[in-house]
Amino acid sequence: MRIHLRERILNPKTKPWPMAVLLSLCVLPWPSFAALGGDVASLQADQVEMNATQEITAAAAYQVYELQTDTGVVVREYLSTAGVVFAVAWEGPVLPNLRQLLGDYFTQYTEAAQSWRGGHGHMVIRQDDLVVESSGRMRAFFGRAYLPQEMPQGVAESDIQ
Repeated sequence: MRIHLRERILNPKTKPWPMAVLLSLCVLPWPSFAALGGDVASLQADQVEMNATQEITAAAAYQVYELQTDTGVVVREYLSTAGVVFAVAWEGPVLPNLRQLLGDYFTQYTEAAQSWRGGHGHMVIRQDDLVVESSGRMRAFFGRAYLPQEMPQGVAESDIQ
């Protein structure tokens, strides 16, 4: 027996709200966030989404937007003078939303992570256009991700912390 969506929503014996919520999630636009490859316009959205305080520090070739949440997670987003988020770093008692931080690179990261054959607790994915290093244990996670092709001149990997 097949029940059509319209019949399910309009049927007074069924509760339409679960289906309505599902439909609205499919139709409504998803918010954009400052992610790898993103721009400065979306950095404020991250602060709001994470309900975090923000501190901005300037270096010669980039700015660091540091977000700190009530749960103790610290996320640093590195913005080049060209206006591109070229790196993100995180630390805290829980992992931040990596889908949010990695943006368009999240799928590439998950595909590479599935084939990772390294040890437990520490992962390094090093590709031509994406580097992700993630490590930690319960209540102590840290990591970083960056785009080698977007790193400003004179910025070293060790600068991303």
